Amino acid sequence: MQTRSEFEEFAMAATPSLLRSAYLLTGDQQLAEDLVQSALARTHRYWRNITTSGNATAYTRKVMYHLQVSRWRRRRVTEQLRDRPIELSVPDRSADIDMKLSLRSALATLTPRQRAVVVLRYFEDRSVAETATLLGCSEGSIKSQTFRALNKLRDALPQLTDLLNGVTR
Repeated sequence: MQTRSEFEEFAMAATPSLLRSAYLLTGDQQLAEDLVQSALARTHRYWRNITTSGNATAYTRKVMYHLQVSRWRRRRVTEQLRDRPIELSVPDRSADIDMKLSLRSALATLTPRQRAVVVLRYFEDRSVAETATLLGCSEGSIKSQTFRALNKLRDALPQLTDLLNGVTR
């Protein structure tokens, strides 16, 4: 009987977390799965170097963000809203389904770059500098994208205005 390799153990443990972040970046479950798979494939190529030099999860996330930014640059396709929300493979433990659907719909109104900034800054609690480095742009760009994204969210979800006003202004 074969034992699992160190990389297989890492991939199995990290995939759920990576999928959540990828879904927030892409807005589509299948695209998120593709993004995670591509990031893990690239991580596997350099596995020996990664395990000796640092955090494999951080490396994989960085690869994932770079891949997504590259996809945005390659094709400029406008997003289409669906008639019904996309079902997540992760079980929903939220008591307020209406708020979740409203938030998902509001996030879909953001541009891909704005959504990436919101995910990195507030979902993953990254600093402006880290977010700028990951997305390959200036800190000023991150600040302006954050400002625009939060204003769009405030307009789309007036019930969250008090919460979002505490984030930045």
